[in-house]
Formats: sequence, C-alpha cells, structure tokens
Amino acid sequence: MATRIDKEACREAYNLVRDDGSDICWASFKYDGSTIVPGGHGSDYEEFKSQCTDDSRLFGFVRITTGDAMSKRAKFTLITWIGENISGLQRAKISTDKTLVKDIVQNFAKEFMISDPRELEEDYLRNELKKAGGANYDAQAE
Repeated sequence: MATRIDKEACREAYNLVRDDGSDICWASFKYDGSTIVPGGHGSDYEEFKSQCTDDSRLFGFVRITTGDAMSKRAKFTLITWIGENISGLQRAKISTDKTLVKDIVQNFAKEFMISDPRELEEDYLRNELKKAGGANYDAQAE
C-alpha cells in the first residue's frame, strides 16, 4: 500500500516549530499504518530523543539556536531516524516516503539520516549546523 501523509496536521506541527513566538522546538512525524502523522511536539529536545528507539522509524523537525555572543539565530534541521531493529524493506521505503515529508517541511539548514543515538546529541547537531552555515565569526571562541 502506498504511503500517505496527513498534510494539514503535519503542517500545523511544522508551523509550531517555525513560530518564533512559540517555545516548541521539535515536532516528530511517525507512521500510523501506511500514513505519516504527527508523532508529538514539545519544548524539551530530550522528549524527541526518547521517541528514537531501536524499534522506531520517524522524521523530526528540530529548531536549534546557534550563533555567538553578538547574535543568536534559529536553525532548523530535518532528521530521519531509523532504529536498529527496522527491517530492510522499511529502511528502503523511508527514503521514498521522505519526499512526502519534504512537501511540508521545506525550510531547513541541514538534513540528517541517523541510526546511532550518539548522533542525536544536541551539541553534535549544533556543530554540524554551524559548519553548514559557513563562516563562523565567534571571536570569543578564538
């Protein structure tokens, strides 16, 4: 059966993360049968990480604050999580299903495909986003 996505519900979760007036910093999108639906959202990144288990496959849209002493910026990332126990067929299918998610989640600085929980560490993601952002003018770090 072809995968579908609940566009309106997923777009609503995406917009919560994008809203500068909101403290929501992540939204997840999971499978409910053959439909991708919102899996949750929140202001604590650890809650998102707790959804990324060995038996799950999901997409996450995450806001991470980067910058230096002079300016702070919100950067967004799209994370595809594939747990260790996910079958080969489901692993392959998630790549094509990601196009459905990208129809809604269109603005992000960097995309990650992650299976190792260590790569979910917020500091790791922040450093990767800094690298993707180009020049780093943080004179305080020198």
